[in-house]
Amino acid sequence: MLSNLPRITKFLLIANLVGFGLQWLLGESHLVELMLWPLGNDVYSPAGIAPSFMPWQLLSYGFLHGSFMHLAFNMLALVMFGAPLEHTWGDRRYLTYFLVCVVGAGLFQLVVGSWAVSQGAPPYPTIGASGGVFGLLLAYGMLFPNQRVMLLIPPIPMKARTLVIVYGLFELGLGITGLQPGVAHFAHLGGMLFGWLLIRKWRGQSPFGKRPPPRPRIVR
Repeated sequence: MLSNLPRITKFLLIANLVGFGLQWLLGESHLVELMLWPLGNDVYSPAGIAPSFMPWQLLSYGFLHGSFMHLAFNMLALVMFGAPLEHTWGDRRYLTYFLVCVVGAGLFQLVVGSWAVSQGAPPYPTIGASGGVFGLLLAYGMLFPNQRVMLLIPPIPMKARTLVIVYGLFELGLGITGLQPGVAHFAHLGGMLFGWLLIRKWRGQSPFGKRPPPRPRIVR
């Protein structure tokens, strides 16, 4: 299966597997500096003083995972949605897109986590490639809107565009209501938003709907 994957998708898959392997071999206590920590966490966490935010965490957090199932679902989505995008875009644009989504998701989570700390909540780290994966889902829905895809739970077939809308609304609802604590729902939305903005930029479109001025016509 790995031999049939395009180059960057294979690299990202292996990098995430290596990251999870290091967590298992070394223990998460040795990798806390690679997790995404909020700003202003100069308070005591249950395990002691929480590490400070560092810029590299906006990328490194996306190659660590909280459990095997967390890793498995993200890597399945990476292969399902990432490989067709890489074939369409090419490796350089595809890698740029994925990393922008990871960083964008991290920035969203940084704002949310830092606000929570300022309100008295204990600092907590964020890990996982989900922000990048949700960006891939968004891109797949934009490039292949009528492609039929199958939900895993429940197993319902639907168009890719519909799947993007359902997941986006689902994540927004869970993020606002807090019904599923411990999951960075706003990071998922951040990955989708940054991916959408980047695709619009590549298409020569303004960020939020305004059309660019018409090009002058040459009269011959």
